[in-house]
Amino acid sequence: MKEQDQVAGVFYQESIRAFASMKKLADKALAQAEDAHFYLTLDEESNSLEVLIKHMHGNMQSRWTDFLTTDGEKATRERDGEFEGQGQSRETLMSLWEEGWSVLFSALNALEDEDVLRIVQIRGEGHTVLQAIQRQVAHYGYHVGQIVLLCKHWASGQWQTLSIARGQSKQFKP
Repeated sequence: MKEQDQVAGVFYQESIRAFASMKKLADKALAQAEDAHFYLTLDEESNSLEVLIKHMHGNMQSRWTDFLTTDGEKATRERDGEFEGQGQSRETLMSLWEEGWSVLFSALNALEDEDVLRIVQIRGEGHTVLQAIQRQVAHYGYHVGQIVLLCKHWASGQWQTLSIARGQSKQFKP
């Protein structure tokens, strides 16, 4: 096995781990949100949980469907509509959430080590598979952070920390 293929294999596994970690973090945050929280915004320019879920779902569907063979910005995507609240039920939103992640993980799991330097298109611009994956790691990390912030804000005093609780860091030092 060539060194490049070994690196590619490690890269894919680390990418899957990073996406799974993001999803787990957001899942734990969303589980703490009340149904009404899905439609609230901090102000007129902010997105709600509903909008963030719809946007991530639309992006995942577009980017990861036929990842290696078609442009990541599909002609059928209605991106502007992703940013409009429609009052979809929590169940519908969580179904969209799971569907988007399923498409992403299926695409990643189908990649071969030699694909890492293949060129894929996103909005007509060429990216190596490595670049395209890193682009989405950054994008989804950004939105997962927004989801966690909103869930924490709305839960307020009832929030259950997703990591090390304040004042508890010393317990984790070697």
